[in-house]
Amino acid sequence: MTQAGWSTHKIAFVLYPFGAGAAAVNVFFASLILSWIGGPVASTVWSIGLGCLIGIPATWYFARHIRHLMDVADNNTETELG
Repeated sequence: MTQAGWSTHKIAFVLYPFGAGAAAVNVFFASLILSWIGGPVASTVWSIGLGCLIGIPATWYFARHIRHLMDVADNNTETELG
């Protein structure tokens, strides 16, 4: 069976800005929580930088999950039609 629709690479490329942004927000909020026990609060630049790094594998795994769901949906459609 061939894959219909977008590849995992294309899905990851399109979703990366959202994954990096979500990771940056999470880094910043984690630094705020750590500040309660004496840790430093991350600056905007550090939060965005770490978010861009953490966003790469996070977005890749999410894109793989979406591609898997697309394959399952295609497989279910073929079994219902055939």
